[in-house]
Amino acid sequence: MQQPKTFTTKTELARQHIQSMVLSGKVGPGDRITTREVSDALGISETPIREAIRSLASEGWLAVQNHIGAVVQGLKVEQIREISALRGLVCGLAVELGAASFDEERLRRIDENLEASAGALDADDFALFAEKNYEFHQLLCDNPESPWCKRLLENMHGLMSAQRHGIPPQPARLREALKEHTKIRDHLRGGDYAAAAAMVNQHEKNTGDFLIRMIEEMPNGGRSRQT
Repeated sequence: MQQPKTFTTKTELARQHIQSMVLSGKVGPGDRITTREVSDALGISETPIREAIRSLASEGWLAVQNHIGAVVQGLKVEQIREISALRGLVCGLAVELGAASFDEERLRRIDENLEASAGALDADDFALFAEKNYEFHQLLCDNPESPWCKRLLENMHGLMSAQRHGIPPQPARLREALKEHTKIRDHLRGGDYAAAAAMVNQHEKNTGDFLIRMIEEMPNGGRSRQT
């Protein structure tokens, strides 16, 4: 049977395009994003783009500055610590609330995700790994029992991306992250949801600590690329 088409508003299309620009590293902290360039890229009017910019500014992706416009918002060390802690707590809660959802079908999909993630790393396909990383967290949190957890995590999606800070993929950290994903899966298969939630929490902390260390090692300390 043919699946119904999903309708995407122009505002959501603009949001996705701007997020993609940030996550790909095409633009970094301090770089401007104009409604004109997004309009030219997507072939839509500037009104829904302005709505998308306001929405992304409210979520911390962008900052709207007087006489400058929208610029990519960098994160301070304290913010990264807060966000990583929040992600760990929220995703861990989703795992525990959604315990009943981790049936054999869900676990099989997690197994397939881990296998695809390993293949992506072996092929140095970091874009695919990022896609599978996002999918893994969706598999943990997209449960009927935890819709608000999923919504909160969606709002924080991309805030912990190294690319948005101008940091290229770091294979060693990605392999460690994959090992942490595997431990989470093992706890889920063993039915120990509290241990899985604790591992999720540790995983997010490790990611935050790594990102902070990388930013602090950058020549400008991760500050804006523009003066």
